Amino acid sequence: MSALRAEGLRKAYGPRVAVRDASLTVEPGSVHCVVGENGAGKSTLLHLIYGQTRADAGRLWIGKDEVRLATHSPSQAIERGVGLVHQHFMLVENLSVIENVVLGREPRRGPFVDLARAEGEIAALAARLKLTVDPRRRIDTLSVGEQQRVEIVKALWRGAEVLLLDEPTAVLTPPEVKQLLGVLEALAAEGKSIVLVTHKLEEVAAVAARTTVMRDGRVVEEFPRGTPAGAMARAIVGRDEAPQTVRREAVEPPGEVVLETRDLSAGGALHEVSLQVRAGEILGVAGVLGNGQSELVLSVAGLLPATGGSLRVAGTRGHIAEDRHQRAVVLDFSLEDNLLLGRQRDFAGPLGLDREKLRAHAEERLAALDVRPREPTAPMRSLSGGNQQKVVVARELGRPGLRLLIAAEPTRGVDIGATAAIHEKILAAASAGCAVLLVSSELSELRALADRIVVLYRGRIAAEVAPDVDDDRIGRLMIGGAA
Repeated sequence: MSALRAEGLRKAYGPRVAVRDASLTVEPGSVHCVVGENGAGKSTLLHLIYGQTRADAGRLWIGKDEVRLATHSPSQAIERGVGLVHQHFMLVENLSVIENVVLGREPRRGPFVDLARAEGEIAALAARLKLTVDPRRRIDTLSVGEQQRVEIVKALWRGAEVLLLDEPTAVLTPPEVKQLLGVLEALAAEGKSIVLVTHKLEEVAAVAARTTVMRDGRVVEEFPRGTPAGAMARAIVGRDEAPQTVRREAVEPPGEVVLETRDLSAGGALHEVSLQVRAGEILGVAGVLGNGQSELVLSVAGLLPATGGSLRVAGTRGHIAEDRHQRAVVLDFSLEDNLLLGRQRDFAGPLGLDREKLRAHAEERLAALDVRPREPTAPMRSLSGGNQQKVVVARELGRPGLRLLIAAEPTRGVDIGATAAIHEKILAAASAGCAVLLVSSELSELRALADRIVVLYRGRIAAEVAPDVDDDRIGRLMIGGAA
């Protein structure tokens, strides 16, 4: 008997069909990966299984029981032993870990909430899985990786036997990714079933028993463990040649200094950092999350005041934000209005916005990054996470007179095709004379694009290395080791 089986699931939003006739079978005690380009329907499929989105048609079985899709809901999914770890975490930031885990399902001793019992259970569960979580800490004091551990513990504490994870590694550093994949394998060994949506084929190779490929809302192929990554990549993009990661070629000597910091300190986490980025140069920044990268980015972008030192930027800045939902998009605005942000005066007409001019601009920028669907009036929240990211990149690269591009995790949650396209755009901007500050948790991305890399540790520059240095050396520097 399968742990989970879906047949012919379908979901449409008006004329746009997000999932069409999708079928999926997940065996007990296995990790089943779902891959595909942004907008392929992966996240929607998970939401249909979890009852967060109501299916238009199809059938669903959880264990031996068929689910009535017309009334299926997250509470029913939880009762049936299904948990979902969302791509964007569903945690209340001003509550503690334990309060978030038990929220809505508080254990009681008589008329009172028994947090002491829950705390012991949560601590034991976290320890068993080697997921370090302090039950008493507030969510807003945790790193992104720690918050994700809370989401996993919450689902498991609520009795999940089938765990759905939507792009869980998109926000993690390489050591955190390795730890998470180990946890998923351990859970599968205990008999739990894992459905992992990812765009990283190296993760598929590491943990997947089977892999389902989606394209344009359909399930197009399923592969067993050991299938070469190239075969899966071709199935994902639907053509014989899969997109290849571009690499920085030899370039002309860089021009004048566009960005310079001297002993810059900010936010209590960045300390006396001095660096320069010149026109036509890409400077990469590596480091474990929480070592000052975010404070560096926000300071250079003009969003966080310095507490010491100096900062100089010569010309127009573009900022690809680390967290698109928090700092880069307005989900209820249309795509064209999101592409307008920061440039309202450029599209002003005699009676408000010049909508005709704005529509033409939006169509051009959406085409530049192949955003899907390419509908300027569509709300931002209707797009997949990867397509939302492409809108942000398209907007920031399209700023007139761009001299400095601040790119923080520019390909987070983006598929292989879009990653290659974004890399090409960043390289083109540098070739046109733009200075680029590239902050990424993907060491392969830094090595492919950067001319040189600085490593931050505890808010200070630990070393500067060449992009051809191996991962082990950079990894040692990231955790405070010697070069």
